[in-house]
Amino acid sequence: MSDSPKRYTVTAALIYANGPIHIGHLAGCYLPADVYVRYLRAKGKDVAFISGTDEHGVPITIKAKKEGISPQELVDAYHKQIKQSFADFGIGFDIYSQTSKPKHHKVSQDFFKKLYADGHFLEEETEQLYDEVAGQFLADRYVVGECPKCGNENAYGDQCERCGSALSPMELKNPKSTLSGSSPVKKRTKNWYLPLDKMQPEIEKYVFSHPEWKSNVAGQCKSWLNDGLKPRAMTRDLDWGIKVPVEGADGKVLYVWFDAPIGYITFTQEWAEREGKDWKDYWQNEETKLVHFIGKDNIVFHCIIFPAMLMAHGDYVLADNVPANEFMNLEGDKISTSRNWAVWLHEYLEEFPGKEDVLRYALASNAPETKDSEFTWKDWQSKNNSELVGILGNFVNRTLVLTHKYFEGEIPACVTLEKIDEDTLAQLAQLPCDISKALKNFKFREALALTMDVARLGNKYLADTEPWKVIKNNPDRVKTILNISAQITATLAIVCEPFLPFTSEKINGMLGLDKREWMHAGKADALEAGQQIGEATLLFEKIEDEIVEKQVNKLLDTKKKNELENLKAPALKEEIVFDDFMKLDLRVGTILEAEPVKKSKKLLKFLIDDGFEKRTILSGIAQHYSPEEMIGKQVTFVANLAPRKMMGHLSQGMILMAENNDGTLALVQPDKKVWNGGTVS
Repeated sequence: MSDSPKRYTVTAALIYANGPIHIGHLAGCYLPADVYVRYLRAKGKDVAFISGTDEHGVPITIKAKKEGISPQELVDAYHKQIKQSFADFGIGFDIYSQTSKPKHHKVSQDFFKKLYADGHFLEEETEQLYDEVAGQFLADRYVVGECPKCGNENAYGDQCERCGSALSPMELKNPKSTLSGSSPVKKRTKNWYLPLDKMQPEIEKYVFSHPEWKSNVAGQCKSWLNDGLKPRAMTRDLDWGIKVPVEGADGKVLYVWFDAPIGYITFTQEWAEREGKDWKDYWQNEETKLVHFIGKDNIVFHCIIFPAMLMAHGDYVLADNVPANEFMNLEGDKISTSRNWAVWLHEYLEEFPGKEDVLRYALASNAPETKDSEFTWKDWQSKNNSELVGILGNFVNRTLVLTHKYFEGEIPACVTLEKIDEDTLAQLAQLPCDISKALKNFKFREALALTMDVARLGNKYLADTEPWKVIKNNPDRVKTILNISAQITATLAIVCEPFLPFTSEKINGMLGLDKREWMHAGKADALEAGQQIGEATLLFEKIEDEIVEKQVNKLLDTKKKNELENLKAPALKEEIVFDDFMKLDLRVGTILEAEPVKKSKKLLKFLIDDGFEKRTILSGIAQHYSPEEMIGKQVTFVANLAPRKMMGHLSQGMILMAENNDGTLALVQPDKKVWNGGTVS
């Protein structure tokens, strides 16, 4: 591939349509892909930016069953939500489509038939787990059991989420079907395999021809290759998915990781047909550069399995780069959809309208490019207040305000350049080159830092030249200062656009400019003298501590809820015999009086009618019940407990309470009125 390809096909991973988008998805794949594509377009490149939802596979059927709807209803609903969230966040796909569409079924089946006709598949009969109650074979995620590596009792058939080990259903100890809860049996079934072992030399040649790939990508590929590739089944025994288009394949569908990447091709065809283009230019032309943006959990599929499929087919270009990111964590814990430990994009957009670029900036500046990173709401606030408000917004605002104040909003012409002006313009010319180099090499954090250096350059220039002081004695000098400041602002609008598209649009609007291409960045005449600019408006607003506290508390509530749901009942106490139980005299009585015990936060003092007399009982339930709500209630109490002195009062029994998993207490009461003194047996 030459350094100047004729066109680019850029794909972003197809996400399962079984839940919303969260910040981990954005940081891992979609935001860097969008930044790269926006940069290419600013350079005037021909780009097809392709993505969509992956709508087959077991996770879809599991979620649909849980929600009581059909798989198609599920994927349609989530596809619509995800597509809208991306659009509102400024992710500019050329097309965002669905793998459940009939067109994709046909494209995938045709691809399979080509490989089948050319003899690339191995037809093998193997033992698979089968649920006799449900009457079907069990795909990976339909099986749970004990992980053979770490002992986790809830490991899935394809992966243990505790230790991260890749597994197969046959490896699990004590496997159970998630469909019926029964223990599956082994049953023979036929499937079609892609012989990756025989293709390994060709795959190795491809992988090793890209020494420029990121270390995390290359490392994972080499690990798989060193272990030796094995044949991988490209079909599954399921009823939801794309039917296998050959004889003898009844009840079988294409493996989701066979059909999903073909979705990139299908969606390109859809887009090309809509735009009057030839889709083959973007997939079957050697002058096209193919780039896959993914998360690290998809590396093997995009760097080994999908390329192997394309090699076997023979008509397609292979990916030139696969810049996969690692994972982003959240507030000290791994993001988890099942535990609701996430910042969901659609919720963020609803709660923080107009702050799309704040999140884009926070995620891009802390992107997990070579190792896992972490998002915290405090860092989000700090990035906004210290950098977006304090550096970028501050410079643009000062430039526009001063231009209006001294020159009625008209960009003045340069008069005479001094050394500081020449040095500043030289730096301004170099920065877009440095940013461009970083973006070409997929170093987005570095590119964003350099972008902010443009704003820092502007702030330093204004601080060093002090036009607010110079205006008194040398207005011509201020003309030069504000002209150069305006050129920096115009360049800033161009170079920040890949990262902060909404902000770039606002800056251009204030400058009276349309969206500009990269060639104008860093120029001393990026903005013409005499240009009338609009009034300055704030690009960013300060985020207060209360906003951050609210979001942190929201997560803490989620964590507490998760802990309570996973809390197990206390272990049973030591076994007793019937005679031990019969020693207890449990009675029902009615509370006549109730009052707090002085100097105690927990104790309430009760006067109870026990059917014989009135007795006093103290109980530590003041934090769960008020004295007023207890009066008139019937309670169960231990009547023959030896009296005990507490806080200066004699307690003649114990009221029975049940403790919930959150520590709250509830009265143990008869479900209908019982006479006072009635026994419990």
